[in-house]
Amino acid sequence: MTRVTRGFVAKKRRKRVLKLAKGFRGANSVLFRTAQQRTLRALSLAYRDRRLYKRTIRGLWIRRLNSFLHDSYSQGSGWGVAPYPAGETANSSSMQGSSFAPALTRFRTTSYSSFIHKLKKSNILLNRKVLSQLAIFDPGALNQLIQKL
Repeated sequence: MTRVTRGFVAKKRRKRVLKLAKGFRGANSVLFRTAQQRTLRALSLAYRDRRLYKRTIRGLWIRRLNSFLHDSYSQGSGWGVAPYPAGETANSSSMQGSSFAPALTRFRTTSYSSFIHKLKKSNILLNRKVLSQLAIFDPGALNQLIQKL
């Protein structure tokens, strides 16, 4: 009988695990046993964190909307855009006749939950991501949407 070399499947499995462990530090990328443990943990954490990332981002969209609805960001708290032209304030004389001042002094006190409820009741199909982007990049459009509800 001819001699058969063995271990093709085992070698293939080990090569696959070591390929996944490429870039790990120390023995975790070289030794099979530790590489197998590290890759198993890395894959399970990647699975968990993909879902955690989605949850975190959704929470960010909700916080942005809530901030917009309570009119806290348009007063200049943390969005990186100055609410008034350089050197001006809400009570300055040059702002009294403009249409810019009343829009910023008017307070929106709608709660987030009632806003979402009104959107669903009105059959407006905008998700939280789009609404938060409107709050940042086009607050006027979101104001019009709030007034129509």
